[in-house]
Amino acid sequence: MLLSIITGVVFIAMHKTNFHKIEGKIAFVSSAIVDQEIYLMLDDNWNITNLTNTSGSNVAPAWSTDGKRIAFTSMRDGNWEIYVMNEDGSNQINLTNHSANESAPWWSPDGNKIIFFSDRDGNYEIYTINFDGLELERLTNNSTNDALPSWSPAGNLVVFSSDRDGDYEVYVMSDDGSNQVRLTNSSGSDMYASISPNEDRVIFMSERTGDYEIYVMNLDGTDVTNLTDSPYSWDAHPCWSPDGGKIAFSSDREGDPDIYIMDADGTSVTRLTYEYYNETFPRWWQ
Repeated sequence: MLLSIITGVVFIAMHKTNFHKIEGKIAFVSSAIVDQEIYLMLDDNWNITNLTNTSGSNVAPAWSTDGKRIAFTSMRDGNWEIYVMNEDGSNQINLTNHSANESAPWWSPDGNKIIFFSDRDGNYEIYTINFDGLELERLTNNSTNDALPSWSPAGNLVVFSSDRDGDYEVYVMSDDGSNQVRLTNSSGSDMYASISPNEDRVIFMSERTGDYEIYVMNLDGTDVTNLTDSPYSWDAHPCWSPDGGKIAFSSDREGDPDIYIMDADGTSVTRLTYEYYNETFPRWWQ
């Protein structure tokens, strides 16, 4: 189930309708009948470029801090692996090169490491690896699954999801894997968490009300607020804008999955993509 959440949802040709200016650039995933590929939206929702084109799906893009490279997950070798490419899609390199499934990369703020999760030791655990593929380090070691890690902007904290208490909940730990603390406690899975640029809030997706919605909470897990509240649809894969003033996410609220942005308080929701494909996994860089 977890990898189905990571690797996308359903499939649904391109017609462009409304023009919207954005600040910076957003990498995202768009899918055809079989494969998913990574695209780049630059400055506006009409300036879109295809970055990957392989026989296996490519998902979960993540920007390096300097915006010059993108880490991502690819199935081109028969299993999910962590790859890195230049921002224009060139020089695509397999970092992990392992028979296990490895997914959901996230760059360290200093650009030296990539954090991800892998089942190479039997169940999903969180690892880091140097940007050149060397010096693999395991951060979690539990009999259950730890997944979907992301670094805080300062690099001293990692938020992640774990099902150690029954279903997936959001946890935070120090960047060396110590001091693991549970932040959420709900009857539905909570995942895909990330810390705001000013490090006071955490966004995540949760199915606690029956369908996936986007929530925000304080860094200590208090004051949990539903930002989307759109029944009978799902809202997923949230990410902060570089200044923390907006949130990008994917949603099927208007039929098929598309990329949306909203203010950080959940207002001013704007649709960015209008294609008859699934658009998911937005990642924003200034």
